[in-house]
Amino acid sequence: MNEDTLLIASALDFAARKHVHQRRKGVDKEPYVNHLAEVARLLAEATDGADANLVAAGLLHDTIEDQGVRYEELVEAFGRDIADLVREVTDDKTLEKAERKRLQVEHAPHKSERARMLKIADKTSNLRAICNSPPAEWSEQRKREYFDWAGRVVAGCRGVNDRLEAAFDAAWKQGAF
Repeated sequence: MNEDTLLIASALDFAARKHVHQRRKGVDKEPYVNHLAEVARLLAEATDGADANLVAAGLLHDTIEDQGVRYEELVEAFGRDIADLVREVTDDKTLEKAERKRLQVEHAPHKSERARMLKIADKTSNLRAICNSPPAEWSEQRKREYFDWAGRVVAGCRGVNDRLEAAFDAAWKQGAF
């Protein structure tokens, strides 16, 4: 059996179980796992499938932040490399939302290349979701603010993968509010 295939299938199973009750904020209320799968696919395409650990981290990237999974649990299940990537892109939920957002912009340029790739894939998926199924209560102004903030985060991540950056730029243009 191919170890990379097993790793990615295991990460998908773990993420789907952890996020089973979570839905996207958009009007379609799609299962959150759709976002995780899109992030993983963007990373797989950007690396030509050459970094299974990064793809697995894409599936798992919100488990600590949103589901209370412990770093040590990820280390045990998926190894230190994947757990470190997930932790590197995890926000500190004890901070106010505005501070977390400010820190994402500030810290983005200092993250590892792979974590920056993961951030770009995550923001790309989020922009696409806002274009295709925005939260009903979000005004055009709120959407514009999110796009502007995501653009500032990604500006600090650039220079790691042309394909991911092109995907982000296309999503940005699609939602030019």
